[in-house]
Amino acid sequence: MPAIPEEPLLAENPDRFCMFPIQYPSIWEMYKKAEASFWTAEEVDLSSDQRHWENLTPDEKHFISHVLAFFAASDGIVLENIAGRFMKEVQVSEARAFYGFQIAIENIHSEMYSLLLETYIKDSTEKNRLFHAIETVPCVAKKAEWALRWIDGSETFAERLIAFACVEGIFFSGSFCAIFWLKKRGLMPGLTFSNELISRDEGLHCDFACLLYSLLRNKLSEERVKGIVKEAVVIEREFVVDSLPCALVGMNGELMSQYIEFVADRLLGALGCGKVYNVPKPI
Repeated sequence: MPAIPEEPLLAENPDRFCMFPIQYPSIWEMYKKAEASFWTAEEVDLSSDQRHWENLTPDEKHFISHVLAFFAASDGIVLENIAGRFMKEVQVSEARAFYGFQIAIENIHSEMYSLLLETYIKDSTEKNRLFHAIETVPCVAKKAEWALRWIDGSETFAERLIAFACVEGIFFSGSFCAIFWLKKRGLMPGLTFSNELISRDEGLHCDFACLLYSLLRNKLSEERVKGIVKEAVVIEREFVVDSLPCALVGMNGELMSQYIEFVADRLLGALGCGKVYNVPKPI
C-alpha cells in the first residue's frame, strides 16, 4: 500500500514561532481580513430591544430564546476545537494567526449571545435552563453532540476541517436567516445588528476552512465530503424546521429547508465538489 504523502500544513515546522516570511499569501490575506472586521459587544445598542421583546408573541420569544441558547453554546464548542486541536495540528504561522484571532472573536460572539439572553430573559430558572441548553434542550443537544464528536474523534484533519466548516456554514444558516427575517419586519434592532456582525464573521471562518482544505494534499473523496455535509443538513433542517420551527416567527418551513440546502450546495462548491440538492436560493 503506498504511503500517504506528508501534509505540509501539518508538518513539524520549527519556524512556526515567527510570523515572517509568509509562506501562504492567501492565508495571510484571510487573516488580515479577519483583523479588519474586529468588533466588540459594546458596539451593539440593546437599549430598545427590551421594548421590542415585550411586544413579541410567545412563539416568537420561544424561537429567539432557543436560537440564542444554541448560539451561546456553539461558539464555545468551535473555540474548544480550535484551541484543543487545530491550533496544535496546523504548523503554518499565518494559519495559526487566523485561528488565534478566531478564538478572540468567538469569545466576543459568546459574550454577545449571553448579553442578549441576559437582556431578554428575566426569569432566573428559565435563564439557567437556556444557558445550559446542551443538557436541557434536546434539539440543541443534538446539534452540539454532532459538533463535539469531531473534536475528540479519530477522523483525519481533512474530515474534521469539513465538519467544522459545516458547523459554521450550515448549523448557523437557518437561525441567521430567521433573525434576518426579524430585521425585515423591523424587530429587535440590537439582536439583528449583532446577527449581521456575527454572520459576517462566521462566513469568513467557513471560507477559511475551505481555503485550508484547498491547500491540503490529502483530500477526501467527493462522496465522503458530501456525506459529512448531508449529515449536517439533516440536523439543521430538523432543528429549524421541525424541532424549533421557523414558522414560529412567520417563516415558511419549506423555503427554509430549501435555503439550508442552497447553503450546503454553495459550501460544496467552495470545497471543489458538485452540488447535491440543485435548488435555487429561495429567500
